[in-house]
Parts: sequence; structure tokens; C-alpha cells
Amino acid sequence: MTGTQDIGIYIHIPFCVRKCRYCDFASWSGMESIWEPYIRAVVRELELKSETAAGRRVMSLFIGGGTPSLLPYAFILSIMDAVRRHYRLLPDAEITIEANPGTLDEDKVKAYLDAGINRLSIGLQAYQDRLLKFLGRVHTARQFDEAVSMAQRHGFSNINADIIFGIPHQTMDDWLETLSRVLSHRIPHVSCYSLTIEEDTPFGRMKREGKWQDPDEELERSMYHTAMEMLGEAGLEQYELSNAAKPHHRCRHNMNYWQRGEYLGFGAAAHSFHNCQRSANTSDIRLYMEGMARGNPVLDECYPVPDEEGLSESMILGLRLTEGVDLDELSTVYHTDVRLKYREKLEKLAERKLVELEGSVVRLTKRGMDLANQVFVEFI
Repeated sequence: MTGTQDIGIYIHIPFCVRKCRYCDFASWSGMESIWEPYIRAVVRELELKSETAAGRRVMSLFIGGGTPSLLPYAFILSIMDAVRRHYRLLPDAEITIEANPGTLDEDKVKAYLDAGINRLSIGLQAYQDRLLKFLGRVHTARQFDEAVSMAQRHGFSNINADIIFGIPHQTMDDWLETLSRVLSHRIPHVSCYSLTIEEDTPFGRMKREGKWQDPDEELERSMYHTAMEMLGEAGLEQYELSNAAKPHHRCRHNMNYWQRGEYLGFGAAAHSFHNCQRSANTSDIRLYMEGMARGNPVLDECYPVPDEEGLSESMILGLRLTEGVDLDELSTVYHTDVRLKYREKLEKLAERKLVELEGSVVRLTKRGMDLANQVFVEFI
């Protein structure tokens, strides 16, 4: 999977107002003094890596975090300028920035649009202020409404909202209100995630100390099914385990990940997959900046991905998509009979009604979506 295909670019902004209690991403608060040198380092990395992408076109750019919208917009414009200077952005490239409702204002939204950013991903998570406070969010439900209206007023039509279910003390009525409020804005993309408890987070510590109340499993599954039904009725088709979109609004950046396309990552902790090799920048911001100042990136990891591992990834990532995986196509890519290789596993999963086979395509059933991890583990 090398050579000529289009690539994605991910740029990591590791700064936030306050870290959410469930977040284990590389992000920190209270680091305003290094915003400027950090952005300089990212711009330098964009320059240094440009030869890596020589001859390749960029079909998606995703500025994530952290909270990119926390930064003064001049920093974002510097990044956009460096990308355009050193890379071949397709005219219709999807260019996304993540935003926290409490950090957006008119000037930022206008500057993003003027810079060519055409997709906004807004983290709502829940429409109840008591749940937002429990999660450690720094915005109110009303600020989400204001942020979406402001973005639409300035001309953003491609907007995503992130929402979370399975939060302790979250009722079905809470979830229905969250879904209804999101749908009332007629945005074309919604991501629904089950709250995951990561070990090195405040919620993870609460769980270890026995202070955590797991939500009802049956209620959690009901919330998931209800979400996908409501989104479907509103014209947003589920295309991945956690994502639904109106026609032509699937997230191209994430589709590239799930289809195992190539991408380059910039910034502390950013990952790249390029020329059958995976690498990850150091997550230590100061080490990252020092490396960039020397013109010598500091990596946490860098290794080639053999075909055996690539095939495993293609199965697991591809099965996340509702369209499933074409086994014949994978056989061509990996020069092996994938149907034969996985025949016993697929037959057992089909017997358990976790997957279904249609011609050369295998996909998760509705039950399989509920128990996806039990499917994925078979291909590790």
C-alpha cells in the first residue's frame, strides 16, 4: 500500500482549558506559555516531512486535540499556511478542526472559513449541564446551541457533533433529549460513543477505588440502538459502529483510517502510517519541540508493518464499517486466499450470528455490532 494513493494529514494540538475526567489523550491545560513555540515546531515538522509526501495528494486534513479551538486563530492560520506551502491539498479536500463549544467565537469561525477549513467537529457529549459537569466539560448545553448556530450563520454546512451514552446517572430521557437537540440543528454528521473508562484518568481511579457506578448494560445497549434508529429516521445513515451521516458527509479522514489508507501525523503524540511503516512522535511536548528545533524528530515508536499484521488490521478496521469487508479484494491486496485463511473463524462467527456473509463480503450483524470486540479478537 505504497506509492501513489492520496493521503491524510493529522495535526495534534495538545492543549485544553481543563482535562475531561474520562480523557486519556495527550493533552494538557495551563500551558499557554508554550503555545507559540509549539506551533512553530509543528510548522517546522510540516516542512521537514514534506519530502516524505512528494508526489502525493492530501485528501483530508484533521486538526485535533486537545482543543484546537482554544488557541488564537492566528496559530491555526499558521498551520494552514504551512500545509498549503508544503503539500498538495486536493481542491475538494476535507479540512476539519475540532472545537469545544465554550471556546468558539465569531472571529475564530470566520477565520477558519477564510483559511479553507470546511468541516467543524463540535464536542457536545451531553445536553444536560449536570452530566457535562460530571464529565469535567468546560461548556454548557446552551453554548453548544450557540456554537452550531454561529457556525451555520457564517457558512459552515459540514458539522459533526460528538455525543456520549452510558454515563452514570444518565437516563433514557436525558439521551433522547441530547439526540433531539442535536437533530434539531440539522447537522449532517453525528458520532455516538459509549463512555469508556481508561485506566490513567480520574474516572479510572474512581473505578479502582470502588467509587464507580457502572451504568446498566441493557440501558446502554438500548441507548445505542435508539440513537441509530433516530439518526436513521432523520436521514443520517449509520456507516460505522459509532458514526452516522447524511449522504456525502461521511468523515473522509476517518474513512481513510478504517480503510487502512496512509496518513502523516504532526505534533506531539501524533501517529503516522506511511510506506507500510508505523511511527509515533514522542508525547513529551518539550522533547518534541527540542527535536524539531534540531530538525530531528523524537519518536516513541517506528516499525514496519508486515503483511500478516496488515491483513489483521484490515479485517478489524473494515468490520467497523457497515458495508463490511470484501474478502476477495483483500486476497488481491495481500496475495493470499483470505476466505480460506479465515474460513473456520468466519463460520463460527456466522453460527453465533455475529457476522453475515454475502458473496465475498463479510459484515457485522446487529448482534455483532453489540458484541464487536468478540468478533475483532478473532482476527488479532
